[in-house]
Amino acid sequence: MRPTPIVAIIVAAALAPLAIAQDKKNMDVSGAVATAPGQAKAVALVTATGTIDSIDAATRTIKIKLPSGALREVEVGDEVRNFDQLKVGDKVKAKYVESLTIELKKDGKQVVGRTESTSLDRAQPGAKPGGVAKHEVTVVADVVNVDAKKHLVQVKNEHGETVDLNVKDPEQLKLVKKGDQVQATYTVALAVAVEPAGAPAKK
Repeated sequence: MRPTPIVAIIVAAALAPLAIAQDKKNMDVSGAVATAPGQAKAVALVTATGTIDSIDAATRTIKIKLPSGALREVEVGDEVRNFDQLKVGDKVKAKYVESLTIELKKDGKQVVGRTESTSLDRAQPGAKPGGVAKHEVTVVADVVNVDAKKHLVQVKNEHGETVDLNVKDPEQLKLVKKGDQVQATYTVALAVAVEPAGAPAKK
């Protein structure tokens, strides 16, 4: 499943893992995988920081300097409140969490298809810019074939397209049969906070 872009808030685009893939040594990355009969879930958390290097109020564009010295330019949309509160030198901290949950629905009766939802919790007027954005995609597909020898489960989506899923755990594979459904939920959340620049050093 391909992640779907979420609403951009402040420097979401600059600090999301995809944007700093070349700066991994400056990222704090952790994750976990859990399984239960008919269920599996994987979660990853990435924390990254940067500093506002320049601000163009006319175009609502800011440049973020990463710890490596690399610059990322971000255009901040009108949906972001308190743009005028930003200052050069402010530190931006982002926490990016993504999770994928797959659940087997025995003799599934759900509607095959895809649903999406997005939420954005913005900073209050007058406060430092920041917020939390969340995007969730849920897909339900029918199990149309199970090949125990090849450890494959074939599912079909609402467009009639089929996808082969490789199920390595034999105990999990035993639980699946034709006529079941598989529900996959991908969630991505990004929390962004802006910290004021420190007081200038005395000469």
